[in-house]
Amino acid sequence: MTELPQSILFCCDHNAVRSPMAEGLMKQFYGTGTYVQSAGVKNDLEIDGFSIAVCQEVNVELSRHRSRSFDEMEQWGDDLSSFDLIVALSPASQRRALELTRFFHLDVEYWPIMDPTGLGETREAKLDSYRQTRDQIIQHLTTRWGEPTENL
Repeated sequence: MTELPQSILFCCDHNAVRSPMAEGLMKQFYGTGTYVQSAGVKNDLEIDGFSIAVCQEVNVELSRHRSRSFDEMEQWGDDLSSFDLIVALSPASQRRALELTRFFHLDVEYWPIMDPTGLGETREAKLDSYRQTRDQIIQHLTTRWGEPTENL
């Protein structure tokens, strides 16, 4: 376990499933002491309904999340070098984060989180896949920063 960073950016492929989950869970678990954002390599999808559903099960609200890409972050004035830590949740986002930060002194970590999209035939099977992804993120969060400090 390590001390919480001042700021963290979670990233994945589309900022529609894994990184919004991680952003929401991080805020819920550890409060507002850490500035938390998320982004995707691309922004071509809205927040995934199954992600919203499985996060609601643990009192994390994602329905107001608006997906954004690394490029949009830059256009809106968010400087990647201002983050203490970038956590990539997919291989493509790890490559993009490393490429964008090669001149900055900041840490990029890779957490291999399962992409649940396209898994499961029925609604319940799909939800189970998304729950596995959510639980993988929770496991990584608590391994890295300890049990949640906020009342859940």
